[in-house]
Amino acid sequence: MDPERDFHEMYRLIAAYEFPWDFTRALELALFRTYAVPSIGSLLFRTAEFTERTQKRYDDTVLLLDAVVEHGFASRRGRTAIRRINQMHRRYDIGDGDMRYVLSTFVVVPKRWIDAYGWRRLTDHEMRACTAYYRHLGQHMGIPDIPETFAEFEELLDTYEAEHFGWDEGGRAVADATLDLMASWYPQILAPGVRAAGIALLDAPLLNTFRLPAPSPLLRGAVGGALRLRGRAVRLLPPRRAPHFGRLNPEIKGYPRGYRLADLGTHPAPGIGACPVPHGLREAGRAD
Repeated sequence: MDPERDFHEMYRLIAAYEFPWDFTRALELALFRTYAVPSIGSLLFRTAEFTERTQKRYDDTVLLLDAVVEHGFASRRGRTAIRRINQMHRRYDIGDGDMRYVLSTFVVVPKRWIDAYGWRRLTDHEMRACTAYYRHLGQHMGIPDIPETFAEFEELLDTYEAEHFGWDEGGRAVADATLDLMASWYPQILAPGVRAAGIALLDAPLLNTFRLPAPSPLLRGAVGGALRLRGRAVRLLPPRRAPHFGRLNPEIKGYPRGYRLADLGTHPAPGIGACPVPHGLREAGRAD
């Protein structure tokens, strides 16, 4: 397949067949990194979505992004998911730089996670498709000046973090709420260990920004070793024959009776937030 033409199908195969668990964990870490930018972390804190309705915010984020992966940009469900994302973002004064940075985390962090812990590395061919996929998503979100290549996304991420990471009480509160949420997915007796393991996965810039105590080298080694061991075990498994989309993740807790894409997330006043890209793909009705 051509990564510039078939990027959606290639990304769907990578994320739903080859690395579904790794992509979920990596995208969680990608979003976590954004809290360390004060303009992002403080905004998320002020909305209270990540601190008071953390599980719902997590579920809605996964389900909206997942709908595009599963059904494609041109599908009714994909268009509805993008419209909902745009409606939520347009409620707030979010700078283009922050939007580009968040997009860059979706491109760069999964690559770095899989290089460290995956059962194999992504090929250059696959990375071209992943980059094209998120370039297309960014265009549908109206983000200007999107990087062209993975190397440009990586440079953007590293430069933006070096220039913008900084302490913010709201960002730390959002980070703590997210760590507590992840710990809540496991039996209560394991919660402290899960939180400590999550912190052990954070690099020095994140730890310093959030003023979190540095984990011991022993804990870092144990967590990293366990993840690498999992990767080696997955390498021995037969190829996945059915896709595992984000909506199937056990961490999605808030919709035991199902959901409608058009109802997910927070809702602005009527008439705000259509997709800003004039690509002729808008629809009048709801997705499902």
